[in-house]
Formats: sequence, C-alpha cells, structure tokens
Amino acid sequence: MARIEVTFDSAGITIAGHLYVPGAAARGGNPALVVGHPGTGVKEQTSGTYARLMADRGFVALAFDAAHQGESGGLPRGLEDPSQRVEDFKAAVSYLTTRAEVDPGRIGLLGICASGGYSLAAAGGDHRVRAVATVSTAEPARQFRLGADGTQDPAVFRSLLAAAARARSAAARGEDPGTMTMFPETAEQAGALGGQHGIEGFEYYCTPRGEHERSAKSLAWESIDRMAFHDAFFAVPLIGPRPVLQIIGERAVTAWMAVEAHQRATGPKEIHWIEGASHVDLYDKREYVDPAVDKLTDYFTHHLAGSAA
Repeated sequence: MARIEVTFDSAGITIAGHLYVPGAAARGGNPALVVGHPGTGVKEQTSGTYARLMADRGFVALAFDAAHQGESGGLPRGLEDPSQRVEDFKAAVSYLTTRAEVDPGRIGLLGICASGGYSLAAAGGDHRVRAVATVSTAEPARQFRLGADGTQDPAVFRSLLAAAARARSAAARGEDPGTMTMFPETAEQAGALGGQHGIEGFEYYCTPRGEHERSAKSLAWESIDRMAFHDAFFAVPLIGPRPVLQIIGERAVTAWMAVEAHQRATGPKEIHWIEGASHVDLYDKREYVDPAVDKLTDYFTHHLAGSAA
C-alpha cells in the first residue's frame, strides 16, 4: 500500500489529504472512499487509521484535513464551518474522479464523528456518491446546541452565542477576538464538564494515545453562530434510494443522533452496534475498530460493486 500526499481545491481553499492506494490497485478500476475526520481531528488520527485499514481491504481511500484546519488552507484558523465541511466532502469526491486509480462510478463516503453528520449531508446532495457509512455519528450543530447526550441546558448554548457575538464585535474593532477552548487542562476537569464522554475525548486528543500537533485544541468563535442555524440531517431523506450504514458503539452517549438520522433515511438503512464500545473507543481501539472495518468492508464491497449505470 502507498500513502500519497495530495492537495485539491474546495471552494477556493486548498485541502491537504493523504491518498491510500492498495498495492495491487489496477489502473482505473478501483472502488474509492472519502474518509472524514472527527471534530478537532486531523487526517493523521482516526480518519487516517480507517483510510489505511480500508486500503488494506482493497479500497482507494482519501483522508483529508477540513478547510481551516490541519494542513489545509483557510482563514481564520480553527474555524468549524458546517457548510464548508460539507463542500469539502464533495470536493474530495471531485478529486477522486480525476485519479487514474479510481473508478468514478464506485465512490463512497465514510464519515467519523462530526464527519458522520457532514458525510450524510454531502451524500444527500451529491449523486456521484454510491453509498455512505458513518462511525460514531455526531451532528456538530446538535452536539453544541444540545450536548453530546442531548440533555444540555439551553442556557449553555445561549452563553456560547453571546460569546461569539462579542468576538465578532471585537474583531470589527480590530481587536483579537480570541478562541473557544475545546479541552480543559486535565482529565478531571474534562470529566466535570462532560462526564465520561469528556474524559474519553481528553484521553484521545490530549495524551500520547492520540494527540497530534495539528489537532485543534480551540475553535474560532465564529464557528458557534455558523452552527446555530445548520442541520446536517436535513438532507438525509435525499440519500435514498442509496444506502446508509451507521456503526455505533453500544455505550456511545451520542447514539441518539444516529438514531435520528436513521429515522430520516428513506432508502436501505442499518445501524450496526459494536458491543462494549463507547463513542471514542471506535477512534482507535483495535478490539472495536477491527469489527467496524469488517462491517464497512462487507458494506462497501457490496454497494460499490460494478460501475454505476
């Protein structure tokens, strides 16, 4: 297998990616996947893991950094722009159609965590996508508005919107608008803020287990009000009759979002539960990742078989 550093354009922003190509890839005839990373992640973390493992199973796989994040371009840095994130997926599909290794009629999307929501939205609006799958589905706007478990006090998001408004006014005056810190200093503080889910996120992003120097530890405040009006699940009914697979840990507090997306889907659809796994366990723990990859392999092998009519 080869890993090739690539770039492509997404609405005028240069996107950096890693293209994983199976060693026995035939010119022009291979199924391909676009693999999106979790919120604050980069292509060297979870999405790269899944892209590499899917390449081992015979798929050309493209992991990329979202615009404004990682090695990709875009200002301000650390911006989480839902509309741009959806556009990034579509731009990645466009890029794959230009690759000699790829059959442009056999392209699927794989979104992890936040990219799960974004990949569903992208698939709804892009009929070049034959099939879409997600792992640990999260819809970022819902998570910020309602919390990871869906029970957050509405006052929390109102306070974030107020801070985002102050940041915009500061920027207009030529002042530093600051950024929104995503992770506290300790796992204990993460637990106080977000329970076990917060602790697991901290342990992945802020310790040697999964941390990366380009992974975002803060977001531009502008991210908040851009998410206030966005709904990645609005386009889910448009995916049908194409299929949707969602792989969820049975202990994931975020599972309610996958269930909602599942209920909106109009074509073939499945939720596949990974026994014993939490949301973050599916990022890198091989006892959970490997069965997820087995399921993804079966799913995409079936639904990306043969060129589209």
